[in-house]
Amino acid sequence: MTRRVLITAGASGIGLAMGEAFAAAGYDIWVSDVDRAALASVPAGWRASEVDVSDEAAMAALFAEIETVWGGLDALCANAGVAGPTAAVEDVTLDQWRACTAVTLDGVFLCAKFAAPLMKRAGEGSIVVTSSTAGQYGYPNRSPYAASKWGVIGLAKTLAMELGPFGIRCNVVCPGAVSGPRMEGVLEREAAAKGMTRDAVYAGYASGTSLGRFVEASEIADMAVFLGSDAAKAVSGQVIAVDGHTVNPDPQV
Repeated sequence: MTRRVLITAGASGIGLAMGEAFAAAGYDIWVSDVDRAALASVPAGWRASEVDVSDEAAMAALFAEIETVWGGLDALCANAGVAGPTAAVEDVTLDQWRACTAVTLDGVFLCAKFAAPLMKRAGEGSIVVTSSTAGQYGYPNRSPYAASKWGVIGLAKTLAMELGPFGIRCNVVCPGAVSGPRMEGVLEREAAAKGMTRDAVYAGYASGTSLGRFVEASEIADMAVFLGSDAAKAVSGQVIAVDGHTVNPDPQV
């Protein structure tokens, strides 16, 4: 039987790269996203749903549809997250905090809440959560994002313990700075917050890694496919950085 994977925020960026990598590995692909235009352009043969991961009713409906159409789920990539504001903590509003954590932390919780029963019935499954190096080190002027990404690591480790007896594994991938439009927005906002140029901020991020470069979305996707595969059948509760080896999470240049 062909394996089945759901990828949240799967219509662009890291999520789209995950879909492409899982498809190449022979999986059936279902992506969810809030971006209707991006969903319209996902590859033919993929199932696609417009869903806000912070909306409990919408997530319940999505997983009910997956159960009806597919009969179950083998792998879940809980990938959705938002960057949140770039600002000193005293300048972050509670609404901004909640908007970030609702997607980046609550969304992972809702994924797990509704995926667990499907995987328990099957007696196996793999959940891959996308965190960030910000969830390992913290990051100044990004308090909602960093807190959310720390939170999903704690949630994933708890899920590994709770769901392991049912044959379900849960692991975390922590991307570093990933090339693409989303990171460009982060660079521009951080440059404005720090009074630096975009290129100087970029150079700082790159210099903070041993490899001296940004990573590619496809490199994150390859790790997700590995964690979903039988090659990782004894790997659970792990936090794996795909970041070029961060040696300085906040370089000043």
